[in-house]
Formats: sequence, C-alpha cells, structure tokens
Amino acid sequence: MSRAAIRYAKALLNLSLEKKKADKVNDDMLSLANGIASSKELSEALKNSVIRAEDKKKVIEKVFPKTEALTKDLFDLLIQNNRFGLLEAIANQYTALYKEHNNEEVASVTTAVAMTKELEQKVLAKIKDLTDKKVTVENIVDESIIGGFVLRVGDMQFDASIANKLNNLKREFTLN
Repeated sequence: MSRAAIRYAKALLNLSLEKKKADKVNDDMLSLANGIASSKELSEALKNSVIRAEDKKKVIEKVFPKTEALTKDLFDLLIQNNRFGLLEAIANQYTALYKEHNNEEVASVTTAVAMTKELEQKVLAKIKDLTDKKVTVENIVDESIIGGFVLRVGDMQFDASIANKLNNLKREFTLN
C-alpha cells in the first residue's frame, strides 16, 4: 500500500466524518474497490499512464454514476495531482480505516466447502471470545485445504486445515 494512498484515505475519512457522510463515502469506496478489482480492463485503464486522467474520471463516473459529492471531489483532486492510478488503493485503505474507526473487524474463514449459517454462528461466537470488536465473517472457499478451516482475525491466524496438518506430518517424517 503506498503512503500516498494512505494519506488520501485518511484525509477523505476525516473530511467525510466532519461532514457526516462517512457511511455514504464508505459505500462508494466499497463499490469502487469491488468494481475495479473485478474488472481487469478497468483496473488496467486506471493505471495506464497513456490514458488522460480526465478520461479515466469520465469512465469511473459512467460506471459509478451515483457517487457522493465528496467522492467526486476525490476524483478531481486525484486528477489535479496526477494520482488517479491510486484510486483502488485509496478505496481499500478508506474502508479499512472506516472499519477501524467504527471498531469493526472482518474475520476471514477459509474452508474446503461453503460454511452453513449454523457453522458461521458458531465461528462468530468463538471470535467474540478473541476480540471485543464488531466482527463480520467472510467465508473463502479453497478446496486445496482439503478439510478443516483457516481463521484470520486481524493479525491473528489459526490454521486447523487438513492440508496444514499433512504438511506438518510430512516435515516430521523428513526431519527424522
């Protein structure tokens, strides 16, 4: 993450909190981050130095027409400072800072198959023992872990996957 993206995100968060628009700007930032991440063409266009910043702004405004005025001000500022390529990083950083400000955290649970609602509730209950923040669970399905789960909350990770246990067993046999 570039230091410039962090500075822009902090400034935008402070301004949006001051104007009581932080929730709406966060919605914009989530849409921008998800939209840019899911479209390779859009991502490449924003980072392309040959495409004029004004043209990049027009594309973004067509793809995301209902953005908050503060978000549009950010677009203008990025054009002035020739930093439009940082938009995705700024959007991601803003949402992280927004969650931190609201004492929220996302716990990612990687499983071999999709979690059931019942299992998700059990995981949430366990996570509440670990942290006093408001936590939402994001389920990532990765068949390569074979079974079990990998839980990440903030900078903590608990790996109870079958693949991890097999790797540990393999290491033990190769050391002996």
